[in-house]
Formats: sequence, structure tokens, C-alpha cells
Amino acid sequence: MSRLMHRCNVDSKVSRVAWLNRTTILFAGSEKWSLDPRVIMMENTAVTEYSIMIQNVDVHDEGPYVCSILTNKKPKSTKVHVIVQVPAKITNISKDVTVNEGSPVSLMCLGAGRPEANVIWKHHSPSGTHTFVTEGEHLELTAVTKELSGSYECIASNDISSPDVRTVQVTVNYPPSISTARSTGTAVGQKGVLQCEASAVPRADFEWYKEDSRLFNGLNGVKIENQGKQSMLVFFNVSEEDYGNYTCVAVNTMGITNASIILYGPGAMHDVNGAAALPRASVCLLLTVAPLYLLRF
Repeated sequence: MSRLMHRCNVDSKVSRVAWLNRTTILFAGSEKWSLDPRVIMMENTAVTEYSIMIQNVDVHDEGPYVCSILTNKKPKSTKVHVIVQVPAKITNISKDVTVNEGSPVSLMCLGAGRPEANVIWKHHSPSGTHTFVTEGEHLELTAVTKELSGSYECIASNDISSPDVRTVQVTVNYPPSISTARSTGTAVGQKGVLQCEASAVPRADFEWYKEDSRLFNGLNGVKIENQGKQSMLVFFNVSEEDYGNYTCVAVNTMGITNASIILYGPGAMHDVNGAAALPRASVCLLLTVAPLYLLRF
């Protein structure tokens, strides 16, 4: 609670005294003229002190105050001009927003205070890799990307007290992008796992295919485990028939993408196109044995 005290020194020669705000009489002697209950006469003060207090000060209390004294029929006055300072405060701010990638975004944060509030925006991306600071109550973003998603912190300050801080969350929808799709070598009879990871907003749904046939959880000896942005195709007991090319499909409302993943045996290799090949050691062995077989004839 803010309080304002006005002091006025008087002596025994003073015959009349009054406190005025502009042309309004607050107190005349000990008699209160003001109807404002916040204005009170200070008691238990020195005999030479004539003081008033204003409680719960607001901006409307700003202005000139006059202590008017009449001494030996000669008027005197003491003036003081009150400037009310108000801490910065955010009075209006945009709500959280969700947009598609490539769309514009307009954010608004209105601040008030005395002195006038200074407003800045701070961006914090979910990954922490993209941040910026800009000044002004209005923030315009054109053709937003997923890197521009995250929290936008509005800070209003005027050095009177701690800044007022509020946050707007911006969510950017974008199509899936597969970041991890590793082929795996597993021996027959062992447990095999193919992993596929995709970033997307909204979160991607996953589908698994072998050639043109879609795989379903719990059928044909496989289990599909989805955890957040990762999907795993699990083989509990790998057989020869399980080897081959698999397709991971990631889809959301913004788009679809896929990646090819190979499950192969421990003795096979796969080239850049995913085709299985014999190991180099086997090729060398065939080249060495063939000439010996011909020499016998």
C-alpha cells in the first residue's frame, strides 16, 4: 500500500493554516473538508508540524499541494508537486496460437506504467537453438518455420519495480521428417528390432510395410511399439522369411513421408540401395578355389 505524507512547519505566530490540492481544500486547521477517506490528519506530531497523509495513492493524486499559512495577517504558502510513479504492468496480451508452417503470426503485448513501460519480446525455441529479442508491443512473424515455434516472453519494465512478464506459446504444425531409419543385422532365432524416428507437429502416426503388405501389431510374429516420435518393429524370433526390405511411413495432417529399412542376416551386407550382398571373404574364396579345380583337368 503506497502512502504519501505532506509536512508543513508552523509556529505560534500562525493564526490560520490549511492544506489544499489545486483549489480544493483538504483540511482547514484541524477540520477536514475533503470527502476522501484516504486523506487523514497526522496526529502525535510535533507542535510545529502540520501534516497530512494520503493512503492508497493512485495517479489521480498527482499534482500540486499547497500548505497555506496566515501569520500576522500576512499569507504564506509552501508548495509541493507530487508525481506518482506506477510500476510497469502488462494490460493485454495475445493468447496462445497454433498455425501451419509458412503462415504469418501477429503477437500483441500492451504495457502501461509511469514512466511509460518499455516492452520487449524474447523468443525461446523448444530446442534452445533459436532465440531472439525484439522491442515493441507488436511482433509480426512472416512465413513461420518450425524453428520459430516455442514460447514468446513479453517483458514490460520501467525501472520502478520488477518487470511484469507473461508468455505466449506459438505452436507450428509441420509435416513429418524421418531423422532415424537404420538397417539392422540379426541372426536367425534372435530378437530383431527396426527403428524409425520422425519429428512432426502434430505428432506423426506410424505404419510399417514389407514390400506392399502392411504389417499389424501382434500378427506374423511382429510387434509395433510407438513411443513419442519413435516407432519400433520388433521381431521376437527372426526367421529367414523375415529378412528383406521394410518401409516405415510417418504421417500427420500436414503430410506424409517414408524411409526404407532392411533386416538382414549377420553374414550379409547391404549397399546404398538396400540390396543384400555376399560378404567379401566369400567372394575371395570362390576366386581362389576355381583355378585349382581347373588344374585337375
